[in-house]
Amino acid sequence: MASHVSPVGFSTVARSIPPNVFADMDRKVAAAVAEGHDVIDLAKGNPDAYPAEFIREAAKKAVDDPANARYTPFDGKPEFLEAAADWYARVHGVHLDWTSQLFAVEGAVDGLAGLFSILVDPGDAVAFVDPYYPSYHCMSVMAGAEEVLLPALAERDFLPDLEAVPQEVWERVKVLVLNYPNNPTGAQAPFDFLRRAVDLARRHRFVVVQDFAYAGLGVGGNGADAQQTSVLAVPGACDVAVEVCSLSKMYAMAGWRAGFVAGNDDIIAHLKRYHYQMGSMITGSVQDAGIVALRGDQSHVAELAERYARRRGIVARGLRAAGLDVFDSPGGVYVWAHAPAGYDGGRFADLLLERTHVAALPGSCFGSTGVGYVRFSLLRSDDELREAVRRIADILR
Repeated sequence: MASHVSPVGFSTVARSIPPNVFADMDRKVAAAVAEGHDVIDLAKGNPDAYPAEFIREAAKKAVDDPANARYTPFDGKPEFLEAAADWYARVHGVHLDWTSQLFAVEGAVDGLAGLFSILVDPGDAVAFVDPYYPSYHCMSVMAGAEEVLLPALAERDFLPDLEAVPQEVWERVKVLVLNYPNNPTGAQAPFDFLRRAVDLARRHRFVVVQDFAYAGLGVGGNGADAQQTSVLAVPGACDVAVEVCSLSKMYAMAGWRAGFVAGNDDIIAHLKRYHYQMGSMITGSVQDAGIVALRGDQSHVAELAERYARRRGIVARGLRAAGLDVFDSPGGVYVWAHAPAGYDGGRFADLLLERTHVAALPGSCFGSTGVGYVRFSLLRSDDELREAVRRIADILR
């Protein structure tokens, strides 16, 4: 019988790791399925789409390239970094030196973890928006950082009021993490908001880290409008900012694990040195597929955005008709809804799973500001979403 007593003491980091809220929900869903229930899982942010055919074909061809069986360059393939630079220039009007301002990483979390490791010491203040993606909290706790939470409320369309933060607080901040388009709310940050964040960073000498995982999935335009606003498009941003991009949502390549970090060359240089020792590089064939994705026709990204907009309409209209207060988000892959009167988000999510067999994440998973909310994923078929809404409406009546 295995022993549960460790022969050694674990590190402070190991002992400080918070629970993974997504894994916890997976266990709840698995238990409901094991009991024989037909669960519609709207808790996951796992894309149900498939990469465009030309991307898949490039990947298949690349697998047969013997060079891709070898270790890839430490920084990422030059062609991949050049393609990322081309994407920035073509879509966002941002011109980067791929040799010093871009670095390939295995998805956004890989890039974020590296940035926390090189930027944050125990006791440093890290500011981020509440509600937030749980990794920001977990990485702050593991780094021993002070968390400065910036409430993002419904009356401000889930954008924080940067002007309400006292100047002495900004003076303590080492890193400001932004995430727009936002997970969990779907809120988007206009250019003026990002410009204000950059101005504050320059004045108070902190770093802006923009988690740009949901680029490309907005509605209401083409080109740069559909791709949302890059913080690096703000004049002077590269003096104080880096942006973490992922191919996971934009090209439906979540399982392929590919992305890049762009921006300030000094931060990129330190991230490279850290990653050389503590990380590994994206598979060569996946980088080759990423090259054609970034350089190819972006109409398939617009098609994905339109698909999610259609699904958002199905869920948002249905939940509003059933009496819920739903945020009219302009992008992303989630619907953010207020729990009904008498329930917090956790109790409502439990009720949904128990009585409707629809899984949604409680807003409390994303911080204290989200306590009264639930997050519904749009990454299931239209018919499944309609059925989920029907089940929820039945119990709300």
